[in-house]
Amino acid sequence: MQIQKMFPLAAVMLAFAVNPLQAADDAQSKILRAADDERVAAIIAADRARLTAIFSDDLRYAHSTGAVDTKASYIDSLVSGRTKYLVYDYQERNFTFPAPGIALMTGRVHIKSTSATGASDGVLSILAVWREEKGRWRFLAWQSCRLPAPVQK
Repeated sequence: MQIQKMFPLAAVMLAFAVNPLQAADDAQSKILRAADDERVAAIIAADRARLTAIFSDDLRYAHSTGAVDTKASYIDSLVSGRTKYLVYDYQERNFTFPAPGIALMTGRVHIKSTSATGASDGVLSILAVWREEKGRWRFLAWQSCRLPAPVQK
């Protein structure tokens, strides 16, 4: 009988203990959403200084085509115009925090771009990693795959 009376109290105590963690994650998600919005704006603008500041020196950018870029090669591709993003529209973007100083960004994004291989227009499923470096969130990794077009009925 005593255990039954203690259960509601334990549930209330757990709710108070977990709630601050959720609030912290929500605050970090807002910060990261703004950082990612800045990343997208810098990519579209092909702004070398902004991209250099946003990207981690350890950047690994795996395109949906299978091509992989480093920080230097990706920035060069954008600034030179070899790769140009015309549309970058998130359909879904979520953040989770698996470890201190690490954030995973998952979702779907509609991207229109041009590159040496031609024009591309599609929806991608994405996994990106942000890492806190010297007190600042920096973009560490990207992996994407093209989603099939919806079936027309």
